[in-house]
Amino acid sequence: MRFIPRAITRDIQRAARGFPAIIVTGPRRAGKTTLLRRMFPGADYRLLEDPDLVARVQSDPRAYLEELRFPVILDEIQNTPELLNYVRSAVDAAPHRKGRWLLTGSQEAPLMRGVTESMAGRAAVFQLLPLAVAETPKVSLLKGGFPEVVGRPSASQTWFRSYVQTYLERDVRGILSIRNLATFRRFMALLASRVGQVLNKTDMAGPLGVSVPTVTEWLGILETTGQILLVPPYFENFGKRLIKSPKLYLMDSGLACYLLGIDSDAMLRKSPFYGPVFEGFVASEIVKLQSALGRRHEIYHFRDQQGLEVDFIVPLGAGRLALIEAKASSTIRPSMGESLIRLAASIRGSEASRFVVHRRATHGPASAVVRPGVAALDVSGLETLLSGGRVRPSPRATHRSRSGRSF
Repeated sequence: MRFIPRAITRDIQRAARGFPAIIVTGPRRAGKTTLLRRMFPGADYRLLEDPDLVARVQSDPRAYLEELRFPVILDEIQNTPELLNYVRSAVDAAPHRKGRWLLTGSQEAPLMRGVTESMAGRAAVFQLLPLAVAETPKVSLLKGGFPEVVGRPSASQTWFRSYVQTYLERDVRGILSIRNLATFRRFMALLASRVGQVLNKTDMAGPLGVSVPTVTEWLGILETTGQILLVPPYFENFGKRLIKSPKLYLMDSGLACYLLGIDSDAMLRKSPFYGPVFEGFVASEIVKLQSALGRRHEIYHFRDQQGLEVDFIVPLGAGRLALIEAKASSTIRPSMGESLIRLAASIRGSEASRFVVHRRATHGPASAVVRPGVAALDVSGLETLLSGGRVRPSPRATHRSRSGRSF
């Protein structure tokens, strides 16, 4: 497939001039290896995945490192964590040599433990997520943003089936001793059916016949390997009794649709999961943009015990907040801004901008007034919002998708 430039490229290039090592983490098949090999075409490339190679590295890591030429890409470094100590020693021996060590890893929890212990202060760490709408208009609600699916959408069902069986199960088995993989597959499908809901571990444990601690452990692994997104409640108390549990989403909407058995846009539009899947799509796009901008992930939800609910609250810096409602509908009505107006009236000390993010119609404006003080945007408008641009309500279209795609 044709290479799609990634928004994070410039930051990695800058870091390679200032750090001896670069570490790129993220979900499997998000494009980490492709990106580094494209950015550093002359680098020595080593895939640390073959069992024989892993055994050789484990038996004599120093001898293996002596074979390398620099710069070097060590792909899937989590399979040989013992190498990190030797890489650290090599970095400390020549700290002035920048951009020599280019490392990737898919299992973020074990990898990051190694980074914390071995590479603190020596490596710049980046997270690469699947493609975002801001990177290519080929990303869609039904297919999601994994590069191989974007490149061959007709093969998406086969790809997702292989992804679940080959990659997710292997990653999880590499971290946990899960004996019954059939139960874990049911757990994944159950997660998809709970997208957009407040997390209830007891409600999940019952149908699966497992304990709540087991559900907690499985959720933790899926979160740290970049497969799910848990959106916590907003931490400020507006004088209200708040719901304190996070909301659950899958990071990729295409994977969510696959797990729900949805294989066409017409089927998705008729599904009761249409709204929740779109809500998760918006949450994922926000997090992808934050990663691309070099920011930590800051996204919250709001729900109080009186029934006031706003899908997302996103800090924009300098005392500014974006209040966001995600609506799968292409038809925007004034009532969709009601909760945003009510919550904004409770906020003190911050400037709260209000937006309804919707699925854009094939024809018609992509940004408009919902009601006074509330703007409507399609998903592509999030890039301007999060990069610091002021998106103001306007009665006319102010932004159009490059492709005209309805997200």
